[in-house]
Amino acid sequence: MKSKHAKTLCAIFTKPTLASILFSDVEALVIALGGTVREGAGSRVSLELNGVRVFPHRPHPGKETQKYTIEEIRDWLAELGKEPI
Repeated sequence: MKSKHAKTLCAIFTKPTLASILFSDVEALVIALGGTVREGAGSRVSLELNGVRVFPHRPHPGKETQKYTIEEIRDWLAELGKEPI
């Protein structure tokens, strides 16, 4: 994992939840961890890792991920044991 992905992972697990994480960085992190990113209907995106999926909405018109979406992704990554060391 590149240092940029490690920083994104740490940012996701930072509390209080940050509202400055770019959704494209989250997608890049999932791919770096061996997962897949698929487009859904409208702004919905499917993130899959180890056979477990989560379906967040891509932010629009901005690029920053909403806090509630970061919390959903945090819970999903923690469930998969992908917490930062």
